[in-house]
Amino acid sequence: MKIKKVAIVGASGYSGEELVKLLLSHPHAELTAVTSRLYAGQTLAQIFPKFANHPKAKALKFSEPNSEVLAKQAEIVFLALPHGVAAEFAVPLLKAGCTVIDLSADFRLKSAEVYKDFYAHDHPAPELLAKSVYGLPEIYRDEIKRAKLIASPGCYPTSILLPLIPLLKAGLIKANGIIADSMSGVSGAGRKAELDYLFVECNESVRPYGVPKHRHLSEIEEQLSFAAGAQVTIQFTPHLIPVNRGILTTLYLAPEKHFTNAAEMFTLTGQIAECYQKAYGNEPFVRLLEGKALPDTKNVVGTNVCEFAWRLDPRTGRLIVMSAEDNLVKGASGQAVQSMNILCGFPETAGLV
Repeated sequence: MKIKKVAIVGASGYSGEELVKLLLSHPHAELTAVTSRLYAGQTLAQIFPKFANHPKAKALKFSEPNSEVLAKQAEIVFLALPHGVAAEFAVPLLKAGCTVIDLSADFRLKSAEVYKDFYAHDHPAPELLAKSVYGLPEIYRDEIKRAKLIASPGCYPTSILLPLIPLLKAGLIKANGIIADSMSGVSGAGRKAELDYLFVECNESVRPYGVPKHRHLSEIEEQLSFAAGAQVTIQFTPHLIPVNRGILTTLYLAPEKHFTNAAEMFTLTGQIAECYQKAYGNEPFVRLLEGKALPDTKNVVGTNVCEFAWRLDPRTGRLIVMSAEDNLVKGASGQAVQSMNILCGFPETAGLV
């Protein structure tokens, strides 16, 4: 199987570091370039001592990001950059013939107007929005196989969309009145020195933020609307919790058919179980929990797995779905590598298990 040359732009952030880890050990990829303006000229081993024993870590140096140079060094380029910045590199890299896998929000939406509404500036490359593929492998696997520009989903959206999309497509839940509560580790904010994310500010503290219009709502609602075939608006509240990584999401949903007795509840239980089994029964990175088991971030941190479970509440008539994932792996870098595997025809689990 042919080895693919890959590069990471923005390799010094949390998602970039996770990409370095995954691609250094990937059996079918050769990491040929890593960029960072802050660490240009220094080796991977100097900046990330944890990789020092890898033979490439002492030789591969961070460089200033340059699209023309990167296009000569790699066939596939991962962009681990802030929104608004990623597009500046995506445009010339695509023109040079590279495949781009973007971990920012720049190409996740199909509407430049919605992007401006949520990100407060004009989209830097609106002509590419129609060409990008939303990189949620379990939903868009066939489209990813043919893509040149993959927009890897956000961490919160992944934890919400994977449990919701099959239920909406099957018509098992109502598209209105969806409530999502999510909790994320501090690494979700990125590697930056800001007061809100200092240890003494986060430790022993749980707090909501981004209320009522977190940026990730834009891609969540767009993808749910595609699944439902109608406009979907949800209530989403994210929370910061004092752990390094991991996301736990709880969804409160209204079944399309209200159950009033044990027989109806039994029928709906079977339909939901069948729906999830059909959608994810053979997926390597979705774990459907059974029995009394409930999602737990300690079981997914460091993996590319999203696990979820569900319960019907006879008191309220609601369906409660809960999911857990690692925000830096399945919520970011691992999912991006999963898309690369699909795109290149590698085993989908390559470098991820």
